[in-house]
Amino acid sequence: MSENIPENTDRIWKRAEIASPCIKLCSVHPVEKICVGCYRTLNEIGNWSRMTPEERDRVMGELPARAPRLHQRRGGHSGRTSESA
Repeated sequence: MSENIPENTDRIWKRAEIASPCIKLCSVHPVEKICVGCYRTLNEIGNWSRMTPEERDRVMGELPARAPRLHQRRGGHSGRTSESA
């Protein structure tokens, strides 16, 4: 029993996907207004598929510097209490 399977079936599984920093942890930080998963702005996320590869590379290069903005401590107990009260 011989099947007619094309020799080069890899092309079906290999697609030219747009590079994306998305890690499927999508939630926008209420103060910083960036995604807590990928650190992109809503505008960047919405325009991602229309950006040129150079524009996406520029944004990707900026993302690591944005991460610390979401990891700063909010003050804990000392941030909620005041000595002047």
